Amino acid sequence: MKKRKKGKKNKTIRTIIISILLIIVGVCAFMYYYLLGFSKSRIGQGGLASIDTKEVIPGEPVNILVMGVDIGNPNNKAEPQRTDTIMLINYNPKVKKLNVVSIPRDTRVVINGKAQKINAAHAIGGVSSLINCVEELLHVNINYYGKVDYNGFRKIIDSIGGIDMDIQNNMDYDDASQDLHIHFKKGEKVHLNGKKAEEFFRWRKNNDGTGFAEGDLGRIENQHIFINKVIDKIKSPAIIPRIPGLMTTLPKYAETNMKPEEIIKYAYTFSRVDKENMNVTTLKGTPKYIGQVSYFIYSENQNKELIKELQGNGSYDGITNSFNRSGAYVNILNGTNINGLAARLSNRLKQKGYVNITTGNGKKTNESKIQVSGVSKKSVSIIKRDFGIENVEIIDSNSEKVTITVLLGKDFKETK
Repeated sequence: MKKRKKGKKNKTIRTIIISILLIIVGVCAFMYYYLLGFSKSRIGQGGLASIDTKEVIPGEPVNILVMGVDIGNPNNKAEPQRTDTIMLINYNPKVKKLNVVSIPRDTRVVINGKAQKINAAHAIGGVSSLINCVEELLHVNINYYGKVDYNGFRKIIDSIGGIDMDIQNNMDYDDASQDLHIHFKKGEKVHLNGKKAEEFFRWRKNNDGTGFAEGDLGRIENQHIFINKVIDKIKSPAIIPRIPGLMTTLPKYAETNMKPEEIIKYAYTFSRVDKENMNVTTLKGTPKYIGQVSYFIYSENQNKELIKELQGNGSYDGITNSFNRSGAYVNILNGTNINGLAARLSNRLKQKGYVNITTGNGKKTNESKIQVSGVSKKSVSIIKRDFGIENVEIIDSNSEKVTITVLLGKDFKETK
Protein backbone atom coordinates (compact mmCIF):
# COMPACT_ATOMS: atom_id res chain seq x y z
CA MET A 1 0.00 0.00 0.00
CA LYS A 2 2.80 2.41 0.87
CA LYS A 3 4.54 1.76 -2.46
CA ARG A 4 1.29 2.43 -4.30
CA LYS A 5 0.80 5.72 -2.42
CA LYS A 6 4.39 6.72 -3.11
CA GLY A 7 3.89 5.90 -6.78
CA LYS A 8 0.73 8.03 -6.90
CA LYS A 9 2.58 10.89 -5.18
CA ASN A 10 5.44 10.79 -7.69
CA LYS A 11 2.94 10.66 -10.55
CA THR A 12 1.15 13.71 -9.13
CA ILE A 13 4.44 15.65 -8.87
CA ARG A 14 5.33 14.71 -12.45
CA THR A 15 1.89 15.85 -13.60
CA ILE A 16 2.32 19.20 -11.84
CA ILE A 17 5.79 19.70 -13.33
CA ILE A 18 4.57 18.83 -16.83
CA SER A 19 1.62 21.18 -16.42
CA ILE A 20 3.89 24.04 -15.33
CA LEU A 21 6.21 23.41 -18.28
CA LEU A 22 3.26 23.42 -20.67
CA ILE A 23 2.06 26.73 -19.20
CA ILE A 24 5.53 28.24 -19.59
CA VAL A 25 5.79 27.03 -23.19
CA GLY A 26 2.31 28.37 -23.88
CA VAL A 27 3.10 31.80 -22.42
CA CYS A 28 6.36 32.00 -24.40
CA ALA A 29 4.58 30.99 -27.60
CA PHE A 30 1.88 33.58 -26.89
CA MET A 31 4.45 36.33 -26.37
CA TYR A 32 6.42 35.35 -29.46
CA TYR A 33 3.31 35.23 -31.65
CA TYR A 34 2.21 38.73 -30.71
CA LEU A 35 5.69 40.22 -30.78
CA LEU A 36 6.07 38.81 -34.28
CA GLY A 37 3.54 41.45 -35.21
CA PHE A 38 6.33 44.04 -35.00
CA SER A 39 8.26 42.56 -37.91
CA LYS A 40 5.16 41.73 -39.95
CA SER A 41 2.93 44.76 -39.59
CA ARG A 42 5.41 47.61 -39.30
CA ILE A 43 7.55 47.10 -42.42
CA GLY A 44 6.89 50.01 -44.73
CA GLN A 45 5.27 52.08 -41.96
CA GLY A 46 8.07 54.42 -41.02
CA GLY A 47 10.94 52.86 -42.94
CA LEU A 48 11.48 49.75 -40.84
CA ALA A 49 12.70 47.70 -43.80
CA SER A 50 15.36 50.31 -44.64
CA ILE A 51 16.81 50.66 -41.13
CA ASP A 52 20.25 49.09 -40.92
CA THR A 53 20.61 47.26 -37.61
CA LYS A 54 24.09 47.68 -36.13
CA GLU A 55 25.67 44.40 -35.11
CA VAL A 56 25.65 43.69 -31.39
CA ILE A 57 29.19 42.76 -30.41
CA PRO A 58 29.39 40.25 -27.52
CA GLY A 59 30.47 41.98 -24.32
CA GLU A 60 30.05 45.48 -25.78
CA PRO A 61 27.30 47.94 -24.72
CA VAL A 62 23.90 47.67 -26.41
CA ASN A 63 22.11 50.88 -27.39
CA ILE A 64 18.38 51.22 -28.02
CA LEU A 65 17.04 54.58 -29.20
CA VAL A 66 13.50 55.24 -27.98
CA MET A 67 11.50 57.99 -29.64
CA GLY A 68 8.06 59.35 -28.92
CA VAL A 69 6.58 61.26 -31.86
CA ASP A 70 4.03 64.06 -31.57
CA ILE A 71 0.64 64.15 -33.26
CA GLY A 72 1.98 66.29 -36.10
CA ASN A 73 -0.34 68.79 -37.75
CA PRO A 74 -3.97 67.90 -36.89
CA ASN A 75 -5.07 69.73 -40.05
CA ASN A 76 -2.59 67.93 -42.31
CA LYS A 77 -2.12 64.23 -41.57
CA ALA A 78 0.52 63.97 -44.30
CA GLU A 79 2.84 66.40 -42.49
CA PRO A 80 5.84 64.54 -40.95
CA GLN A 81 5.92 64.03 -37.19
CA ARG A 82 8.63 65.44 -34.95
CA THR A 83 10.03 63.63 -31.94
CA ASP A 84 8.61 64.99 -28.71
CA THR A 85 10.71 62.64 -26.57
CA ILE A 86 14.14 61.11 -27.34
CA MET A 87 15.84 58.66 -24.98
CA LEU A 88 18.84 56.37 -25.31
CA ILE A 89 18.74 53.10 -23.38
CA ASN A 90 22.31 51.91 -22.88
CA TYR A 91 23.08 48.52 -21.32
CA ASN A 92 26.59 47.39 -20.41
CA PRO A 93 26.60 43.57 -20.03
CA LYS A 94 30.03 43.56 -18.37
CA VAL A 95 28.91 45.51 -15.32
CA LYS A 96 25.14 44.86 -15.74
CA LYS A 97 24.37 48.58 -15.69
CA LEU A 98 21.48 50.33 -17.44
CA ASN A 99 21.60 53.99 -18.44
CA VAL A 100 18.53 55.87 -19.66
CA VAL A 101 19.67 59.15 -21.20
CA SER A 102 17.21 61.87 -22.19
CA ILE A 103 18.20 63.99 -25.17
CA PRO A 104 16.50 67.43 -25.09
CA ARG A 105 14.36 67.93 -28.19
CA ASP A 106 15.83 71.43 -28.70
CA THR A 107 19.41 70.08 -28.96
CA ARG A 108 21.19 71.91 -31.78
CA VAL A 109 22.57 69.58 -34.45
CA VAL A 110 23.44 69.79 -38.14
CA ILE A 111 21.10 67.98 -40.55
CA ASN A 112 21.90 68.03 -44.26
CA GLY A 113 24.34 70.87 -43.69
CA LYS A 114 21.85 73.08 -41.83
CA ALA A 115 21.54 73.83 -38.10
CA GLN A 116 18.33 72.29 -36.75
CA LYS A 117 16.75 71.16 -33.51
CA ILE A 118 17.22 67.42 -33.13
CA ASN A 119 13.47 66.87 -32.88
CA ALA A 120 13.24 67.85 -36.56
CA ALA A 121 15.44 64.92 -37.67
CA HIS A 122 12.57 62.43 -37.79
CA ALA A 123 10.39 64.85 -39.77
CA ILE A 124 13.22 65.48 -42.27
CA GLY A 125 14.56 61.97 -42.82
CA GLY A 126 12.62 59.52 -40.67
CA VAL A 127 14.04 57.12 -38.10
CA SER A 128 17.41 56.72 -39.84
CA SER A 129 18.01 60.48 -39.78
CA LEU A 130 17.44 60.67 -36.01
CA ILE A 131 19.65 57.62 -35.44
CA ASN A 132 22.49 59.26 -37.40
CA CYS A 133 22.14 62.48 -35.38
CA VAL A 134 22.34 60.64 -32.05
CA GLU A 135 25.27 58.48 -33.18
CA GLU A 136 27.27 61.54 -34.22
CA LEU A 137 26.31 63.50 -31.12
CA LEU A 138 27.20 60.81 -28.57
CA HIS A 139 29.86 58.83 -30.47
CA VAL A 140 27.99 55.56 -30.02
CA ASN A 141 26.37 53.09 -32.39
CA ILE A 142 22.63 52.51 -32.18
CA ASN A 143 21.78 48.81 -32.35
CA TYR A 144 18.00 49.04 -32.12
CA TYR A 145 15.21 51.58 -32.03
CA GLY A 146 11.65 51.78 -30.76
CA LYS A 147 9.06 54.36 -31.79
CA VAL A 148 5.63 55.12 -30.37
CA ASP A 149 3.15 57.98 -30.74
CA TYR A 150 1.00 59.35 -27.93
CA ASN A 151 -1.91 57.11 -28.85
CA GLY A 152 0.38 54.12 -28.31
CA PHE A 153 1.80 55.69 -25.14
CA ARG A 154 -1.71 55.88 -23.65
CA LYS A 155 -2.50 52.27 -24.58
CA ILE A 156 0.77 50.97 -23.12
CA ILE A 157 0.25 52.77 -19.79
CA ASP A 158 -3.31 51.44 -19.63
CA SER A 159 -2.05 47.92 -20.31
CA ILE A 160 0.25 48.00 -17.25
CA GLY A 161 -2.57 49.33 -15.04
CA GLY A 162 -1.56 52.98 -14.85
CA ILE A 163 0.75 54.76 -12.41
CA ASP A 164 0.16 56.38 -9.00
CA MET A 165 1.78 59.82 -8.90
CA ASP A 166 2.32 62.56 -6.31
CA ILE A 167 1.78 65.87 -8.10
CA GLN A 168 4.54 68.37 -7.31
CA ASN A 169 3.38 71.32 -9.43
CA ASN A 170 0.13 73.06 -10.22
CA MET A 171 -0.62 72.09 -13.81
CA ASP A 172 -3.19 74.11 -15.71
CA TYR A 173 -2.83 74.08 -19.51
CA ASP A 174 -5.20 73.87 -22.47
CA ASP A 175 -4.50 73.42 -26.19
CA ALA A 176 -7.73 73.02 -28.13
CA SER A 177 -5.91 72.31 -31.41
CA GLN A 178 -4.43 69.13 -29.91
CA ASP A 179 -7.42 68.36 -27.67
CA LEU A 180 -4.95 68.59 -24.79
CA HIS A 181 -6.26 69.68 -21.39
CA ILE A 182 -3.98 69.33 -18.34
CA HIS A 183 -5.35 70.02 -14.86
CA PHE A 184 -3.56 68.75 -11.73
CA LYS A 185 -3.15 70.36 -8.31
CA LYS A 186 0.11 70.42 -6.36
CA GLY A 187 0.07 68.06 -3.39
CA GLU A 188 -2.63 65.69 -4.63
CA LYS A 189 -2.02 62.02 -5.32
CA VAL A 190 -3.62 60.77 -8.52
CA HIS A 191 -3.83 57.54 -10.43
CA LEU A 192 -2.65 58.22 -13.98
CA ASN A 193 -4.32 56.12 -16.63
CA GLY A 194 -3.05 56.39 -20.20
CA LYS A 195 -4.77 59.69 -20.97
CA LYS A 196 -3.79 61.33 -17.67
CA ALA A 197 -0.24 59.97 -17.98
CA GLU A 198 0.09 61.67 -21.37
CA GLU A 199 -1.04 64.96 -19.83
CA PHE A 200 1.49 64.65 -16.98
CA PHE A 201 4.26 63.60 -19.38
CA ARG A 202 3.72 66.50 -21.79
CA TRP A 203 3.19 69.38 -19.35
CA ARG A 204 5.75 72.19 -19.41
CA LYS A 205 3.88 75.42 -18.71
CA ASN A 206 0.50 76.81 -17.64
CA ASN A 207 -1.95 78.98 -19.50
CA ASP A 208 -0.65 82.04 -17.62
CA GLY A 209 2.96 81.33 -18.65
CA THR A 210 4.13 79.93 -15.30
CA GLY A 211 5.73 76.49 -15.18
CA PHE A 212 9.22 75.03 -15.27
CA ALA A 213 11.85 77.76 -15.11
CA GLU A 214 14.17 75.47 -17.07
CA GLY A 215 11.61 74.95 -19.84
CA ASP A 216 12.09 71.63 -21.60
CA LEU A 217 14.84 70.56 -19.17
CA GLY A 218 12.35 70.84 -16.30
CA ARG A 219 9.84 68.85 -18.34
CA ILE A 220 12.42 66.11 -18.82
CA GLU A 221 13.11 65.93 -15.08
CA ASN A 222 9.36 65.55 -14.53
CA GLN A 223 9.35 62.74 -17.09
CA HIS A 224 12.16 61.01 -15.20
CA ILE A 225 9.97 60.87 -12.10
CA PHE A 226 7.31 59.18 -14.22
CA ILE A 227 9.84 56.78 -15.82
CA ASN A 228 11.10 55.67 -12.41
CA LYS A 229 7.51 54.94 -11.39
CA VAL A 230 7.05 52.85 -14.56
CA ILE A 231 10.27 50.94 -13.83
CA ASP A 232 9.05 50.17 -10.29
CA LYS A 233 5.71 48.97 -11.68
CA ILE A 234 7.29 46.72 -14.31
CA LYS A 235 9.71 45.19 -11.79
CA SER A 236 6.94 44.41 -9.29
CA PRO A 237 5.04 41.08 -9.17
CA ALA A 238 1.84 43.04 -9.96
CA ILE A 239 2.91 43.23 -13.61
CA ILE A 240 2.74 39.45 -14.16
CA PRO A 241 -1.02 39.15 -14.86
CA ARG A 242 -0.80 42.19 -17.14
CA ILE A 243 1.92 40.79 -19.42
CA PRO A 244 -0.54 39.24 -21.94
CA GLY A 245 -2.33 42.57 -22.33
CA LEU A 246 0.97 44.40 -22.75
CA MET A 247 2.12 41.89 -25.34
CA THR A 248 -1.01 42.37 -27.42
CA THR A 249 -0.74 46.16 -27.18
CA LEU A 250 2.91 46.64 -28.18
CA PRO A 251 2.72 45.29 -31.76
CA LYS A 252 -0.33 47.44 -32.52
CA TYR A 253 1.08 50.75 -31.40
CA ALA A 254 4.88 50.52 -31.43
CA GLU A 255 7.47 50.20 -34.16
CA THR A 256 10.90 48.61 -33.75
CA ASN A 257 13.62 46.80 -35.69
CA MET A 258 14.07 44.25 -32.90
CA LYS A 259 13.13 40.64 -33.52
CA PRO A 260 10.63 39.01 -31.14
CA GLU A 261 13.32 36.92 -29.48
CA GLU A 262 15.46 40.05 -28.98
CA ILE A 263 12.57 41.90 -27.34
CA ILE A 264 12.02 39.02 -24.93
CA LYS A 265 15.76 38.68 -24.26
CA TYR A 266 16.37 42.34 -23.41
CA ALA A 267 13.10 42.77 -21.54
CA TYR A 268 14.16 39.90 -19.28
CA THR A 269 17.73 41.21 -18.98
CA PHE A 270 16.66 44.76 -18.10
CA SER A 271 14.11 43.52 -15.57
CA ARG A 272 16.90 41.77 -13.66
CA VAL A 273 19.08 44.90 -13.35
CA ASP A 274 19.25 46.10 -9.74
CA LYS A 275 17.72 49.53 -9.15
CA GLU A 276 21.07 50.88 -7.91
CA ASN A 277 22.57 49.92 -11.29
CA MET A 278 19.99 51.98 -13.18
CA ASN A 279 20.82 55.57 -13.99
CA VAL A 280 18.22 57.94 -15.47
CA THR A 281 19.85 61.18 -16.57
CA THR A 282 19.78 64.06 -19.08
CA LEU A 283 22.49 65.35 -21.38
CA LYS A 284 24.26 68.38 -19.95
CA GLY A 285 24.36 71.65 -21.81
CA THR A 286 23.07 75.21 -21.92
CA PRO A 287 19.82 76.71 -23.27
CA LYS A 288 20.66 79.50 -25.71
CA TYR A 289 18.95 81.74 -28.26
CA ILE A 290 20.64 81.83 -31.67
CA GLY A 291 19.01 84.04 -34.28
CA GLN A 292 15.81 84.28 -32.18
CA VAL A 293 15.57 80.48 -32.05
CA SER A 294 15.79 78.70 -28.70
CA TYR A 295 18.31 75.83 -28.71
CA PHE A 296 19.89 73.46 -26.20
CA ILE A 297 23.67 73.59 -26.76
CA TYR A 298 25.15 70.18 -25.95
CA SER A 299 28.46 70.30 -24.06
CA GLU A 300 30.97 67.61 -24.98
CA ASN A 301 33.17 68.49 -22.03
CA GLN A 302 30.37 68.31 -19.43
CA ASN A 303 29.23 64.93 -20.81
CA LYS A 304 32.72 63.43 -21.01
CA GLU A 305 32.24 60.92 -18.18
CA LEU A 306 28.79 59.90 -19.44
CA ILE A 307 30.16 59.22 -22.92
CA LYS A 308 32.90 57.06 -21.41
CA GLU A 309 30.23 55.03 -19.69
CA LEU A 310 28.07 54.73 -22.79
CA GLN A 311 31.08 53.46 -24.72
CA GLY A 312 31.86 50.85 -22.10
CA ASN A 313 34.36 52.77 -19.94
CA GLY A 314 36.59 53.57 -22.90
CA SER A 315 38.13 57.03 -23.19
CA TYR A 316 36.23 59.90 -24.72
CA ASP A 317 38.46 60.34 -27.76
CA GLY A 318 37.01 57.24 -29.40
CA ILE A 319 38.82 54.39 -27.68
CA THR A 320 36.66 51.45 -26.68
CA ASN A 321 37.87 48.50 -24.63
CA SER A 322 38.70 46.62 -27.81
CA PHE A 323 39.60 49.19 -30.49
CA ASN A 324 41.51 52.48 -30.54
CA ARG A 325 39.90 54.58 -33.27
CA SER A 326 42.14 57.60 -32.66
CA GLY A 327 45.25 55.47 -33.21
CA ALA A 328 44.16 54.07 -36.59
CA TYR A 329 45.49 55.40 -39.92
CA VAL A 330 42.68 55.58 -42.46
CA ASN A 331 42.95 56.13 -46.23
CA ILE A 332 39.63 56.59 -48.05
CA LEU A 333 39.61 56.27 -51.85
CA ASN A 334 36.62 57.30 -53.94
CA GLY A 335 35.97 54.67 -56.61
CA THR A 336 32.81 56.35 -57.89
CA ASN A 337 31.82 59.40 -59.94
CA ILE A 338 30.18 61.01 -56.90
CA ASN A 339 32.15 64.12 -55.98
CA GLY A 340 33.10 64.60 -52.34
CA LEU A 341 32.02 61.10 -51.24
CA ALA A 342 35.33 60.30 -49.49
CA ALA A 343 35.41 63.68 -47.76
CA ARG A 344 31.89 63.28 -46.41
CA LEU A 345 32.70 59.82 -45.05
CA SER A 346 35.85 61.28 -43.48
CA ASN A 347 33.82 63.95 -41.66
CA ARG A 348 31.42 61.32 -40.32
CA LEU A 349 34.28 59.12 -39.09
CA LYS A 350 35.87 62.06 -37.27
CA GLN A 351 32.64 62.35 -35.27
CA LYS A 352 33.16 58.73 -34.19
CA GLY A 353 36.72 59.39 -32.97
CA TYR A 354 38.95 58.68 -36.00
CA VAL A 355 41.71 61.28 -36.26
CA ASN A 356 44.30 60.24 -38.87
CA ILE A 357 42.36 60.25 -42.15
CA THR A 358 43.46 60.93 -45.72
CA THR A 359 41.27 60.94 -48.82
CA GLY A 360 41.79 60.57 -52.56
CA ASN A 361 40.50 58.99 -55.75
CA GLY A 362 40.75 55.27 -56.47
CA LYS A 363 40.08 52.82 -59.27
CA LYS A 364 36.43 52.82 -60.33
CA THR A 365 34.59 49.86 -58.83
CA ASN A 366 31.07 48.59 -58.18
CA GLU A 367 31.85 46.94 -54.84
CA SER A 368 33.10 48.76 -51.75
CA LYS A 369 35.80 47.03 -49.72
CA ILE A 370 38.15 47.58 -46.81
CA GLN A 371 41.64 46.21 -46.19
CA VAL A 372 42.93 46.36 -42.62
CA SER A 373 46.09 45.39 -40.81
CA GLY A 374 47.15 45.38 -37.18
CA VAL A 375 43.67 44.63 -35.80
CA SER A 376 41.92 41.71 -34.11
CA LYS A 377 38.89 39.90 -35.51
CA LYS A 378 36.74 41.55 -32.85
CA SER A 379 37.84 44.98 -34.11
CA VAL A 380 36.73 44.03 -37.63
CA SER A 381 33.12 44.01 -36.43
CA ILE A 382 33.54 47.55 -35.10
CA ILE A 383 35.12 48.71 -38.37
CA LYS A 384 32.26 47.22 -40.42
CA ARG A 385 29.79 49.02 -38.20
CA ASP A 386 31.62 52.39 -38.30
CA PHE A 387 32.20 52.44 -42.07
CA GLY A 388 28.97 50.75 -43.17
CA ILE A 389 30.88 48.26 -45.32
CA GLU A 390 30.68 44.49 -44.85
CA ASN A 391 33.48 43.48 -47.23
CA VAL A 392 36.55 43.60 -44.96
CA GLU A 393 39.84 41.77 -45.58
CA ILE A 394 42.55 41.38 -42.93
CA ILE A 395 46.08 41.79 -44.33
CA ASP A 396 48.94 40.17 -42.42
CA SER A 397 51.47 42.73 -41.28
CA ASN A 398 54.42 42.78 -38.92
CA SER A 399 53.67 46.38 -38.03
CA GLU A 400 51.71 47.14 -34.87
CA LYS A 401 50.26 50.23 -36.55
CA VAL A 402 46.57 49.91 -37.41
CA THR A 403 45.93 50.80 -41.06
CA ILE A 404 42.55 50.89 -42.79
CA THR A 405 42.31 51.34 -46.56
CA VAL A 406 38.82 51.96 -47.90
CA LEU A 407 37.72 51.82 -51.54
CA LEU A 408 34.23 53.22 -52.03
CA GLY A 409 32.19 51.62 -54.82
CA LYS A 410 28.83 52.22 -56.44
CA ASP A 411 27.16 50.02 -53.81
CA PHE A 412 28.22 52.32 -50.95
CA LYS A 413 25.18 53.71 -49.11
CA GLU A 414 25.98 57.22 -48.01
CA THR A 415 24.47 58.28 -44.70
CA LYS A 416 22.73 61.59 -44.99
